[in-house]
Amino acid sequence: MSPDLPPMDTATALALLAWQVEMGADEPILDAPVDRYEAVAPVAPAAAAVAAGDPAPVVVAPAADPVVAAEGLAARADTLAALADLQAGFEQCDLKKGARNFVFADGRADARVMVIGEAPGRDEDLEGRPFVGRAGQLLDRMFAAIGLSRTADTAEKGLYITNVLPWRPPGNRDPDPAEIAMMLPFLARHVELAAPDLVVLMGNTPCAAALGQRGILRMRGRWVEAFGRPALPMTHPAYLLRNPAAKREAWADLLSIRRRLEAAP
Repeated sequence: MSPDLPPMDTATALALLAWQVEMGADEPILDAPVDRYEAVAPVAPAAAAVAAGDPAPVVVAPAADPVVAAEGLAARADTLAALADLQAGFEQCDLKKGARNFVFADGRADARVMVIGEAPGRDEDLEGRPFVGRAGQLLDRMFAAIGLSRTADTAEKGLYITNVLPWRPPGNRDPDPAEIAMMLPFLARHVELAAPDLVVLMGNTPCAAALGQRGILRMRGRWVEAFGRPALPMTHPAYLLRNPAAKREAWADLLSIRRRLEAAP
């Protein structure tokens, strides 16, 4: 400290240090440069602190990659029930903290058709089931028109429904890429265990997850492959509620699904 400056009390020194950290000065340096190539046998910071009588600093391990963690958990699931338990216990997704319920799936797990939506909304979050609000009611009517239902007595006429995300995003915002990426291993395993004949990608988010693409109005109606199965992108029922004129195209997509099921052995 300069001899021209008065002594500094502890509180002032700590306040100045906090201000420097806030300004971005988070690494101490010396008055003169140090040649690191000539430095020999440096003392570890923790050992130096202990030798000086100070408490050893707490070393924080880097956070695990959430995608890698999700892949490990999903691979352990050998049944849908086990997958639901493992995904429900996944702690790296912050959406879990603000959601009321974990929304896994609904309908017949052995159905030939699996619908993948985007994420739970308010009604789904409250009830713990996918597609139960106005959009869900429209979805039920749409698939009933081709003889499919989530409450069907047989797998042949059944419908199985899930979402890319099992937790509701705040304010019903669109899921961000990081959230989609960490849920993708669970979704892929979900499809593998359910083993449907075909998959319906209902909206932009499932297309982004399964195909790495967006632009549902451009992609809808064209059969692709997702998760190793035939997949058809369709506009989300919520979009149809806002744009009733698009229901004509949705009906064409439903007929395409029926033809694909009828043609399958």
